[in-house]
Amino acid sequence: MYFAKELLEQSSTLRKKWEDEVRKVIAKNPDQKPERLWTTVSDLPIKRLYTPEDMQDMDFANDIGYPGQFPFLRGNQVTGYRGKYWTFRMFSGMGDARTTNQRWHLLLKEGQTGLSTAFDFPTLMGYDTDSPKARGECGKCGVAIDTLEDFLVLVDGIPLDKVTTSMTINPPATALWAMYCAAAELKGIPLDKIGGTIQNDMLKEFIAQKTLMCPPEPSVKLISDTVEFGTKYVPRWNTISISGYHIREAGSTAVQELAFTLRDGMEYVEDVMKRKGLDVDDFAPRLSFFFNSHIDFFEEIAKMRAARRIWAKAMRDRYKAKDPRSWWMRFHTQTAGCSLTAQQPYNNVVRTATEALAAVLGGTQSLHTNSLDEVLCLPSDHAVQIALRTQQILAEETGVANTIDPLAGSYFIEALTNEMEQQAWDYIHKIDEMGGMVAAIEKGFPQLEISDAAYKFQQQIDAGEKIMIGINKYVSEKVEPIPFVEIDDRVEIEQIERLNAVRRKRDNKAVKKCLDDLKNACKKGENVMPYCIEAVKNLASVQEICDVYREVYGEYRDPGLY
Repeated sequence: MYFAKELLEQSSTLRKKWEDEVRKVIAKNPDQKPERLWTTVSDLPIKRLYTPEDMQDMDFANDIGYPGQFPFLRGNQVTGYRGKYWTFRMFSGMGDARTTNQRWHLLLKEGQTGLSTAFDFPTLMGYDTDSPKARGECGKCGVAIDTLEDFLVLVDGIPLDKVTTSMTINPPATALWAMYCAAAELKGIPLDKIGGTIQNDMLKEFIAQKTLMCPPEPSVKLISDTVEFGTKYVPRWNTISISGYHIREAGSTAVQELAFTLRDGMEYVEDVMKRKGLDVDDFAPRLSFFFNSHIDFFEEIAKMRAARRIWAKAMRDRYKAKDPRSWWMRFHTQTAGCSLTAQQPYNNVVRTATEALAAVLGGTQSLHTNSLDEVLCLPSDHAVQIALRTQQILAEETGVANTIDPLAGSYFIEALTNEMEQQAWDYIHKIDEMGGMVAAIEKGFPQLEISDAAYKFQQQIDAGEKIMIGINKYVSEKVEPIPFVEIDDRVEIEQIERLNAVRRKRDNKAVKKCLDDLKNACKKGENVMPYCIEAVKNLASVQEICDVYREVYGEYRDPGLY
């Protein structure tokens, strides 16, 4: 028991006296809104006051503990941010590889400590820039990468053995990671010296983001290939970033984001153990996660604390991991894109700062802060500098990094953490009963849960039950001018010219052989990564590699469940 019996009895007596006073006050001055509307942004009910009684069933050693100790509620690192700040990792993709490289160098000069890559839509979908399906989309939402030559321009002047790089790429993850590995080798950097993360989480694509290529089962197989290859040859690389961010952006509640993300992670653990025969402790320490930090301050902090405790319990008790590092949940956080508004866009600076503070107090290891103009266009140099400075001010000026987990022991935080954990486990067990996450996706369960949550939230916004400043309250007709960063159509023309030049100079017979070898590897169930690396070294394109997957594994079409 967290508190002594005498203290709980005292608290109960005082609470009853206080409740009598509350009834008298609200009889004369009612609350600002009905009881049912005092909730988190995800509709978890919030009590007027929290007391020791809300924590009476907790055990300090097993439920809270110390930083760096099971259940890691208070963080993985023994010294928290005193030893090292979180990684400042701003998301960047600016049309072509050269311009994106320039943005990377600018951010590193301004104090960014890790790189993060946004790819354009054709690259995300596994198409080359000259594909009919790619026309008009080159570089519009990120960087266009067709071949290794583009990738070498992207990383020009970047010390790949000293700076970690995150790549938000999903269906073509094997091809893009192969390019990163090949680029390192061409620079004379051994694979065991490079570090970074590939998102490579296809289950959340079926659930939420919908950048789809192959069906679920072969998609999971390709992920297990990257985990196996990284475990053996690229030990500093996080070979998957299991993402809740896009689940939340699709309209999920915080509990759904927590539950579906962690159950996706469990699915990958189970597949790697079964398909590859790896011991869980061989690969689990390099798994990483990616969460959304939304606008409800305390809910987000509680979510991140609950996530660490759930994962620690699952890895230790469910999968019998023995290495404490396998119990760690390591995660990156991005502030909520869906909370940004085109109306009154300068309000987004305040939203982002609040969400970033929640992420830091929640114990994130890496953070991207959205720019104020991201809802309208690719971020300008000025806007992205403000976003980076937001993190630096939090780290260097506010004092939030001075002590570890400063909200631990808060009656409210601990009660909310417990409630979110319990509801997340309820979802996890329900998915278990369905046969796992792939089976649940095929039944449409997480998709429909998120759809219902998104619809309900929009109804609440429309009814004024949930407030978004500038949208349904304090609305202004005044349009605030924002400088737009636009990608010129010339970028597409020049990218196609570069792609055609590569095709003319490369050894096309060698490319065909590489692609045939990759196809045979897919058919035999072999690990595709060595074949992808050889293919990209011979200047095979992203689409040529992905077309092999489409041919062997088939293409997936979303069933449209809602």
